[in-house]
Amino acid sequence: VTVLYAFLHMRRSLKYFDKMRYLRKRSAVSFLGILVICLLFMNLYIEDGYVLEGDKQLIKETATHQLNPERYVHNFKDLSNFSGSINISYRYLAGTPLPRKRYLTIGLSSVKRKKGNYLLETIKSIFEQSSYEELKEIAVVVQLADFDSAWCEGMVQDISQKFAHHIIAGRLIVIHVPLEYYPVLDGLKRNYNDPEDRVKFRSKQNVDYAFLLNFCANLSDYYVMLEDDVRCSKNFLTAVKKVITSREGSYWVTLEFSKLGYIGKLYHSHDLPRLAHFLLMFYQEMPCDWLLIHFRGLLAQKEVIRFKPSLFQHMGYYSSYKGAENKLKDDDFEEESFDIPDNPPANLHTNMNVFENYEASKAYSSIDEYFWGKAPSTGDFYGIVFEKPIKISKIKVVTGTEDRQNDILHHGALEVGEKIVGSKKGRQCTTYLRLGEFRNGNFEITDVEHKVLFDINCMRILVTKSQKEWLIIRSISVWTSQTPNQ
Repeated sequence: VTVLYAFLHMRRSLKYFDKMRYLRKRSAVSFLGILVICLLFMNLYIEDGYVLEGDKQLIKETATHQLNPERYVHNFKDLSNFSGSINISYRYLAGTPLPRKRYLTIGLSSVKRKKGNYLLETIKSIFEQSSYEELKEIAVVVQLADFDSAWCEGMVQDISQKFAHHIIAGRLIVIHVPLEYYPVLDGLKRNYNDPEDRVKFRSKQNVDYAFLLNFCANLSDYYVMLEDDVRCSKNFLTAVKKVITSREGSYWVTLEFSKLGYIGKLYHSHDLPRLAHFLLMFYQEMPCDWLLIHFRGLLAQKEVIRFKPSLFQHMGYYSSYKGAENKLKDDDFEEESFDIPDNPPANLHTNMNVFENYEASKAYSSIDEYFWGKAPSTGDFYGIVFEKPIKISKIKVVTGTEDRQNDILHHGALEVGEKIVGSKKGRQCTTYLRLGEFRNGNFEITDVEHKVLFDINCMRILVTKSQKEWLIIRSISVWTSQTPNQ
């Protein structure tokens, strides 16, 4: 069939040239170009169903963990059109197709373990740590990826008994992909001197995740990957939504809410088909968390965007691989509800001398980065102009870092402004109200909405006395109470 497909392409090309015989000149070069394209199509369809010819070097470099994302980003985005879903028939073991699209899908894949099983605890944590309003916006998809039918039937029965109301409410789906859809899992390449059974385990896991991502592609706006032995932070969805809002207008492929493995990795749902194909292309090359790094690099996100505190914690003691001990813990995890800032969209600017690439935007972020300016002088400022006027309930600013404890704001104040005007230098406020002074490099104030009677358009950190030390603004956190009506 594939050969016939390529042949028809060639035949159509030849017919095209027949129709053009009336022209005075025909370019032999053009004919050869069309012929070469047809041959490439033939080679593509005959030789490999998943991998383009131009991606074979990509596989080789990926196998040695030396991928160059910038080199392949064009090919992966444009030549490898992986926007379509993979043709797989899924079995619904519990639940039915979602009646409406949700905000977030939580996906986890589970297999039978030799020691311990944490799947039920993980599902319980997801639901218990979510409020009633949050539950309306999430869908949980559990893939039972083991080929032991007795284990799957027993697990489905346990899930159905314990979480029946969530299944009925359309919040929980359990699926399975038959063995016939899996690629070869024996005799694979033994990269990194991994034993054969380890290679098979991690390769199958890549395929499991690819099938799960493929299923979840159209269920919601966003998708977060969990493992089947995870504990969740209280109201994690609200925290995720705030972070997504704070990144509005900026480009990202993956946001990370845990530093462990494939836990707490968030994606736009429209990227899931491409990620699913990517995992299938390189399923035998390396573990999924390594492939994740290459995937975001290929889509031009060069750096990790990880948030603290972590929203998800690894709780399993025994690994799903041979029941080996796995005591990894995320020391940035906080289980109880924490007050993550809103940081509404804003334009950031400063007249300080910025050091290298530690620009102003890096302070107004919840990830581990900061603004760094050379020794500031009296009157220097760091300014924030909000896109819309806001009501603020709380403000917190932290300067300096643990390894540079003297690069703090020794003498400064925080002010909020109104009456915004435009100028050649950009938008700024004409009137400011001082809320207080920095103490030991930090500033924090609550109940701002009761102390400031106007809607706030601007906020600025003002240097009130020159200092020899450089200045690191580690974090600026803004909590809003409500958005005023326009």
